[in-house]
Amino acid sequence: MKALNSHWLPGNHITLLENGEGYYPRVFQSIDAAEHEVLLETFILFDDKVGRELRQVLLRAAGRGAKVHVLVDGWGSPDLSTSFMQPLQDAGVALRSFEPAQRLFGARINMLRRMHRKLVVVDGQRAFVGGINYCADQLADFGPLGKQDYAVEIEGPLVRQIQAFCRAGLSAPQPARRLWLQRWRERLARDGAPSAHDDTDRTAAELGARAAFVTRDNRCNRNDIERHYRAAVRSAHHRVLIANAYFFPGYRLLRDLRHAARRGVQVDLVLQGRPDLPWAQRASELLYRYLMRAGVRVHLYSERPLHAKVAVVDDRWATVGSSNLDPTSLSLNMEANVVVRDPAFATHLREQIEHLMQQRCERVRLPTLGPLGSAWIALRSLVVFHAMRHFAAWAQRSPGAAPRVVTMQVEPK
Repeated sequence: MKALNSHWLPGNHITLLENGEGYYPRVFQSIDAAEHEVLLETFILFDDKVGRELRQVLLRAAGRGAKVHVLVDGWGSPDLSTSFMQPLQDAGVALRSFEPAQRLFGARINMLRRMHRKLVVVDGQRAFVGGINYCADQLADFGPLGKQDYAVEIEGPLVRQIQAFCRAGLSAPQPARRLWLQRWRERLARDGAPSAHDDTDRTAAELGARAAFVTRDNRCNRNDIERHYRAAVRSAHHRVLIANAYFFPGYRLLRDLRHAARRGVQVDLVLQGRPDLPWAQRASELLYRYLMRAGVRVHLYSERPLHAKVAVVDDRWATVGSSNLDPTSLSLNMEANVVVRDPAFATHLREQIEHLMQQRCERVRLPTLGPLGSAWIALRSLVVFHAMRHFAAWAQRSPGAAPRVVTMQVEPK
């Protein structure tokens, strides 16, 4: 496996935030305290009670003289009204849209290669990374369709790295060759990602959490997030616990999960039992038998839609972020995760997922099928798996213009 190019930094304080109820108050309080700069990236920003509260704290930050930059995805946030955006523009907030939605007969058509990250950096001192968007369906009071999700709040050296990443996106994109050279030089200067059992954990109590900010794009970091998952699973001794909204990973990660289960590691997957996209569950179901026959345990969370993208290995390694384990996230979208090597954080995250698994999930049992049924499932799984993976690979390689980041201008009424 290739060495991973992520820069691991010790000395971080990382707090798990669950759902909008845990996330929004911390983000809004932090922005309300901003003195110099707010950098915010999100896939979805809606003009609802959550979006309007975010707008208010951004307006207050801009009113205090802080530089405020907001980047939204043009497909995920396609219909922000003039009345919603005008006050932000008037206050000097820099609004940008990633690949504004193209429409054909009223339908959005450019759904590939989206900016799926959810990032906030305030004054270079505090950052937030996760899977939570700015919309009311991330709250429990939204009703049965309110999503279950996670994010992290970060203080420490890693914040500066996330800030530098967000700031780099404000300028014109670098030529691909220059980006490749930059990443190559970084790899020469950095160690590869440690396994889930690196000895550096001995000083974790003194140094704080060791963490890395890991991104995925369509230029130089195409497989970094997946490679971090694979490195952790391959080094697991006792337990792998993954909770993911859209689970249809590549063959190599599937193979790693099966091998881990066969060597005695307890592998648990917490997946959607009540999906917001039914086709995603149908795709995942095709993999259940393949994994369960190797000893992997599959649990379906059905209380509400699962939107999580988190994992824990051996109570020592954990990740939280925006990346699903499906072809869209692993092969097409722009994503961002934080990978954490801290026993206290990993144990806490594991306990939260286990609570869902034990109290609100139903374990999938391996069905007893005759030879004909088994053969049909195997054939169907093979066809769908390769169709989805090859489509993602084709879309990744297909030529296209460089992603457009457009300044959003609102014409005064």
